Amino acid sequence: MRCRRKFLRFFPKGFQDPKYLAWERGYKWEAHEMWEEVLNQPQYKSLLRQGRVSEIAARAVRLESRTNLLFSFEKMALRDAVKSPAGAHLFATELYQFAYGSAKPASQFEQWVEAVERLPRKQTRVLTWPVVTVFGFIARPDKHIFLKPNVTRAAAVEYEFDFQYSSRPAWDVYANLLEFARTVRADLADLQPRDLIDIQSFLWVLGSDEYAE
Repeated sequence: MRCRRKFLRFFPKGFQDPKYLAWERGYKWEAHEMWEEVLNQPQYKSLLRQGRVSEIAARAVRLESRTNLLFSFEKMALRDAVKSPAGAHLFATELYQFAYGSAKPASQFEQWVEAVERLPRKQTRVLTWPVVTVFGFIARPDKHIFLKPNVTRAAAVEYEFDFQYSSRPAWDVYANLLEFARTVRADLADLQPRDLIDIQSFLWVLGSDEYAE
């Protein structure tokens, strides 16, 4: 209830508050809508069949670049990682499986983590929680959530949820995060959160210095 009150102090109309839509949800949903325009499942699958992996990677990176979800060093590392044909192929094929594949969630996630770890690296490492989770979040906010480690850990403390964090991306941590999200969503059911964009935004308000009181 304390966390709920904090969120409502900033956004009195909850997830329908115009300020919330402008500050938090709007740009994330816009990124998802743009993804649906250029990398929806049929279109993505068609591009893969045509071998246009560099185009897939370029579209995905360009969409993410219009958000403020990744740090600048992560954006740079990602751009460098998919410049080569090999990097673009690895990224495009494995991201499709993560976003749209039919394998078990644990298998999908671990394969995606392995792929991100294998991406070419110039200076900065690519394997971070934000990089691993941002594309699933943009593509499938009904299914995937974005993890910004420090803010999410702070939010878990505020919410008194036992978030079992590890700095290395792994399925057990991500599954625990999804459990956290389900708990919050159930607790806020009367505020009618639409998807994991709303839940991630709620956690951001709880844990970010931007909303310090």
